[in-house]
Amino acid sequence: MAEKRGKILVIRGGAIGDFILTLPAITALRQTFPDTHLELLAYPRVAELAHAAGIVDAFRSIEARPLARFFARKAELDDAWSEFFESFNVIVSYLFDPDDIFKTNVARVTKAQFIQAQHRPDELQNVHATAVFLKPLERLAIFGADSIPRLTLPQNDELSGQWLAFHPGSGSETKNWPEENWIELLRTVLQRRSANILLVGGEAEGTRLDRIVSTLPRDRVQLARNLPLPTLAQMLAQCRAFAGHDSGITHLAAAVDVPSLCLWGPTKQSIWRPLGANVRLLMAPNGDLASLDAPLVLATLDQLF
Repeated sequence: MAEKRGKILVIRGGAIGDFILTLPAITALRQTFPDTHLELLAYPRVAELAHAAGIVDAFRSIEARPLARFFARKAELDDAWSEFFESFNVIVSYLFDPDDIFKTNVARVTKAQFIQAQHRPDELQNVHATAVFLKPLERLAIFGADSIPRLTLPQNDELSGQWLAFHPGSGSETKNWPEENWIELLRTVLQRRSANILLVGGEAEGTRLDRIVSTLPRDRVQLARNLPLPTLAQMLAQCRAFAGHDSGITHLAAAVDVPSLCLWGPTKQSIWRPLGANVRLLMAPNGDLASLDAPLVLATLDQLF
């Protein structure tokens, strides 16, 4: 394999959804500079998605303790991290750094071109997040890049037969459809279809998954709880369809191109909606998800596959 020429570092904090919405920018760097070493400084749980998909060559944890010195004024900087930053030609940072403390400290140890990007969109501008995160790359002459997050991972045959995936939670209760509605929906799906159910969740769902699964035929439901994100992405890609809330997992499902239904509540969809040809939003009147009944959600889901 030919040696890579030059090095680019992308720094990204934030949760799953923030990371997925930044994927078009990371992918644009990969496609524009295919012979350049592209590395991520991010939370490992999300960074491994881009690594498993071959979009980046390597990643480091943004939670490393010595890195904290770079966020303090006039700190004595860690030698190993100083050498790390010095090795890059370009650094693109999506960190919240309003006083330029991190940027100033990085400039103390490297002559790399430092591109400061917005860590999140200004909601008054009404521009979709992927476009906001792509905008800073114009400084590298990257224009007109694909704004849809896409992930292609090695095929996983863990699921056999037909499966429908559901994520009945999110990071905020205001974004969640009522639990009893999910139970009604899932029971009806199992009665009407021969497909099995993949029930997705993590720490944010607490005991919600347990309560829901206790009402369903256990032999037709598989829990996917707290899985590594590349594994979950591979499983979602095998499903016939997905339904969930405004959450990072819904963005993940859209990125692997599974037909996806998103029950959308109070968040500004013009900025934060998941993108893709196979994504359908079901908008809650006045942002009140409780106003969506199970028959309407089921009818909309039926249109996906």
